[in-house]
Amino acid sequence: MAKTDKTNFLCTECGYDAPKWLGKCPSCGIWGSFKEFKVSKSSARKKISCDNNQPEVLKNIKSDDNIRTASGICELDRVLGGGYLKGMTILIGGDPGIGKSTLMLKYLANMQKNGRKSIYVSGEESPHQIKHRAERINANEDMLYIFCENNLKNITDWVEKNIPEIVVIDSIQTIFNPDEESSPGSAGQLRAVSSELIMLAKKMNFCLFLIGHVTKDGFIAGPKMIEHMVDTVLYFEGDRYHRFRILRTVKNRFGSTNEIGMFEMDNNGLVEVKNPSQYFLNEDTLGNSGTSITASLEGTRPLLIEIQALVTDSNFGNPQRNCVGYDIKRLSKILAVLDKKMGFHISNQDIFLNITGGGKLTDPGADLSVAIALISSFKDIKIPLKSVFCGEVGLNGEIRAVSGIEMRINECVKLGFKYIYAPKANYADFKKISKNGIFVSDLNELVSLVLI
Repeated sequence: MAKTDKTNFLCTECGYDAPKWLGKCPSCGIWGSFKEFKVSKSSARKKISCDNNQPEVLKNIKSDDNIRTASGICELDRVLGGGYLKGMTILIGGDPGIGKSTLMLKYLANMQKNGRKSIYVSGEESPHQIKHRAERINANEDMLYIFCENNLKNITDWVEKNIPEIVVIDSIQTIFNPDEESSPGSAGQLRAVSSELIMLAKKMNFCLFLIGHVTKDGFIAGPKMIEHMVDTVLYFEGDRYHRFRILRTVKNRFGSTNEIGMFEMDNNGLVEVKNPSQYFLNEDTLGNSGTSITASLEGTRPLLIEIQALVTDSNFGNPQRNCVGYDIKRLSKILAVLDKKMGFHISNQDIFLNITGGGKLTDPGADLSVAIALISSFKDIKIPLKSVFCGEVGLNGEIRAVSGIEMRINECVKLGFKYIYAPKANYADFKKISKNGIFVSDLNELVSLVLI
């Protein structure tokens, strides 16, 4: 008897496809990540293509000038690059309960209010549950369509018939293609459902939002091939038990990947944070030893963030290194510089470093603030009030230049900081030098100015 189905094995981490099971994925190196799925011949032959499937001369193609449509939620529009584009596909990931569905429901209500026909497809909740949330967050728009459905064919039939401008799928793991034999949420279903929805969005020119679950490591659940298929990937960061949320752009084919959006969770849902710097600062702790302020740059947005360091004697054989919101490898580099180049015997101490407010610092310009916080805690010397530090620490103890120095210093001046320590290498880049700016060349010079 001839086979009717084809069996493939798919890596659930990166989407690598293999004809047989492998213990270790040759693409991402993860062990035990291959799962079996079947592809029927009928579904394998099914193709989805755009109407215009003939080659064209690039010069003759007319551009739409990438006209973006804003929603009125400025923080979300910021991470999207100013608004959505027609045919754009956006993947949003985050921990359960962090606010993905709440944000999308509010977003669709705003767009529907502006005359943009929208539909919210939910495979997890009933219409009554969605109605209750909409009333709570004041997103009870009369003409907003709610479709509680898991079958992909029913969803695509409605979309092709009614031609909406924005479609939200919550969540992509709950939608299944009846032509696939695997269960909803499996690798085969995710591949089939995602590809068909994305091609339909490009064919009919509507904006598609896909909400994805995340694993315990914080990545999109299922194969990471979904990230490669979409145009933009957004991640919600922050503890679900705290009120602050950061929406970060991980991938964006039509904009910057460095932008972040700030939100605060309250009884009325997610509320935009217009001045995020004040939420990362605690006036009660400023002035204590081991506490410093850095001027970080996230995309085009400067942020003032409080850094806390605690250096204490180690009671065990191996000193502890505990970081919250900061790269432990960068911390190890700074500790090595302080130990080797400046003579602080700090490497044999227990080190605890915390980025307050639940944020994550990836900007190398925070190195200087981390270093001064460690020295301050080690020597138990208070850092002068109203001081801000920004600069990258080199392996020889020099302070290297950072980008966006004018925006950083202007944000510090706006919030009333008097002493702004910046790299001397940025002196020439700063045209309108503030009287508050203090430019230093290395850590020894900084310590002599601040902690003596």
